[in-house]
Amino acid sequence: MRGFLGEKIGGGASADIHVWAPGQVVKLFKASGSEWFGRHEARMTRAAFAVGAPEVFDEVSVNGRFGIVLRRLDGPTLQQLLLTGAMTPGQAGAILASLYISVHRTPPPPEVPLLRRWIDHASQASREILPEHIATGVLALIDRLPREDRLCHSDLHGGNVIMTADGPRIIDWGCALRASGVFDIARMHVSLSELVPDDADPELPRVINATVQSEYARLSGLSPAALTEAMKPYLPILRAFVLLQRRRATPAQRKQLIQRIEATLRQASAWTTGSGASDSSPQASGRGIP
Repeated sequence: MRGFLGEKIGGGASADIHVWAPGQVVKLFKASGSEWFGRHEARMTRAAFAVGAPEVFDEVSVNGRFGIVLRRLDGPTLQQLLLTGAMTPGQAGAILASLYISVHRTPPPPEVPLLRRWIDHASQASREILPEHIATGVLALIDRLPREDRLCHSDLHGGNVIMTADGPRIIDWGCALRASGVFDIARMHVSLSELVPDDADPELPRVINATVQSEYARLSGLSPAALTEAMKPYLPILRAFVLLQRRRATPAQRKQLIQRIEATLRQASAWTTGSGASDSSPQASGRGIP
């Protein structure tokens, strides 16, 4: 079904969402963005369809802008329900934890890139963002960790969950990776504890972060302490990942991320088992992480 550009109904830093056809929307990427990333997101969204990603109908060009035609998902985002008080931070955290579990238990399609490959490629193209010695250290740390092949969304938060009449649906799959499920939880932890805007209420992200971790640990059959320990080696990797994504951050936050990466890389040998840690078993050090 061929549509046409209709009313703008949403959007963010990289794209706008417009009505396209009955039951369809088009995610139209900004002209300043990369068409390669838009096409990559279309591939990742198709790959994640089995875990609830919206159906991709087409890829289009509108006034020189690349767009993905998607099934329209009606409903507020989880973030909107939080901000209006229709849902508590604890309730939102529990929903997010269950979604993380669902994603991590879904076999990853082969077209989803491995974490190491993504970091290697992105760091080579962004030396001004991540100095070479840090990128080398992060890649070496990944090589020392057990190879785990779980589907990770890599940016799963309340703004990327639409609460439809049929239940929560996850959108924005452009950063999907194959990694340990712990990677996703550590990604959320870094965002909610180290990248909170100065003018935001710190209590909201703190409660969501704590709830997601405790509920995720419970659903995984772990103790919260075991999950915290499993996250440690992924924190410098996640800080590098966030920088390479060019996420919004103040100069002070970016400087702090670099300092923390350098500090934690120096401690990394205490968290890994050396060269033998590259065991391909998904549970080699996951302690039951899904």
